[in-house]
Amino acid sequence: MTDGMPKTEVVAAGGIKVTFGAVKALDGVDLTIHAGECVGLVGHNGAGKSTIVNVINGSLTPHAGTVSYGGDAGQHGISAARANGIRCVFQELSLCPNLTVSENVRIMHEDLKGWNWRSRALALIKAQLKEIFPGHDIDCDSTIDDLSIAERQMVEIAISFAGIGPRPKLVILDEPTSSLDAGLAAQLMAYVRRFVAEGGSVLLISHILGEILSTSDRIVVMKDGRVVADRVAFEFNSRSLVEAMGSVVREREWQRSTAMKAGSSVLSMSPRRGHGLAFEAYRGEIVGLAGLGGHGQTEALLELYLSRNSNWWAARRRETAFVAGDRSLNGTFALWSILKNLSITSLGELSSRGMIDRSREDRLGEDWKKRIEIRTPDMQNRILSLSGGNQQKVLFARALATAAGIVLMDDPMRGVDVGTKQEVYEILRTEAMSGRTFIWYSTEMDEIRLCDRVYVFREGAIVAELVRDDITEKNILAASFSEEKAA
Repeated sequence: MTDGMPKTEVVAAGGIKVTFGAVKALDGVDLTIHAGECVGLVGHNGAGKSTIVNVINGSLTPHAGTVSYGGDAGQHGISAARANGIRCVFQELSLCPNLTVSENVRIMHEDLKGWNWRSRALALIKAQLKEIFPGHDIDCDSTIDDLSIAERQMVEIAISFAGIGPRPKLVILDEPTSSLDAGLAAQLMAYVRRFVAEGGSVLLISHILGEILSTSDRIVVMKDGRVVADRVAFEFNSRSLVEAMGSVVREREWQRSTAMKAGSSVLSMSPRRGHGLAFEAYRGEIVGLAGLGGHGQTEALLELYLSRNSNWWAARRRETAFVAGDRSLNGTFALWSILKNLSITSLGELSSRGMIDRSREDRLGEDWKKRIEIRTPDMQNRILSLSGGNQQKVLFARALATAAGIVLMDDPMRGVDVGTKQEVYEILRTEAMSGRTFIWYSTEMDEIRLCDRVYVFREGAIVAELVRDDITEKNILAASFSEEKAA
């Protein structure tokens, strides 16, 4: 908390209990946030973080306990929360894709009324985007559908921090940098610190522990629906934070492949846009795609996939599998069960004479539920019953459950907790050692450093290839910003 700032209570949740059937989502949670502080909220997927957020923002009524805004416990609900200056940026973005940026601003800010509301909304969002993300190139006259997932995330963040008249008192950021590159994430964290220094409050939820440790004044750790730690940030480090969450810190260094570029390439692509370097991937490699967000990495993945598949329809024998980055848009089937979402790309291997073997499908689901720790009592539950991170685990398991020799991954660890990430990294290396090839776009530098080779993208083309010890943040940033023309 900022020195000299009065310790004014913005929101307080006391003894909160929430159950979903037999599942105790929250079991007596206490959480208080004061003016002028950034509270980091961490915990594994399914620990209860999103549930307590939904209680605080008024969208979920607890089965026991109380919620007060500014010391007043007499009101609760979405309208009460908004009236008391509570704003929320959800992990699953809530923008209307068919409306423009300024029209989405109008939905979130009802005070924008009158004949000139469009121009006022446009001026508001432009000013807020410039303040948080200086140098951005978002066209605010565009529809949300025309923006990349990173740009959508930036717009939703800016809308929540913007204010007609009084600024918000508390902004809840649920995995706000999951689609942002390192530069944009740093800009956001710098703005959060400025916002808090001016007396605002932020509840920051992130699986990127460096962001939590560097930005928070206080850190709250949740596990199994309870608060297990609530201390000032400087009392934690990465190791103690992971251990408080209930995971074991792994000291073993990542072992890169020793058989890179062996034999013929299994996947290749000519230089994109007529210049730069060609792309090649070899059997048993983990190849990373790096560079600033929105510079063609996702488009390259799509081109690589379609170079081996004429369409996106499931085939009995699939050479390549794809892990989507935007799970809500093109990853999950919202009306289906967890099991059906996981098995959809393996139906060819699970069927005989046109009929699906239900027992084999059930075994597949239970096997991956255990291997990747999907937190659900029943794989027949709807996919939307899972937290965002657990939904992402299902998409990852869907790809690995196939017999595909090549797996293309578009930022697959978005919103996944640190413990599961360590498990997934082990699975990746084991699968690569058995001959599987991974092409991996990630916005997290720690993940890019785990790759055998890395291609750096700038303005849609590959401008650098880094190998082994040359895969460093310094070299990636140098290639990302270099003004030299690609060869």
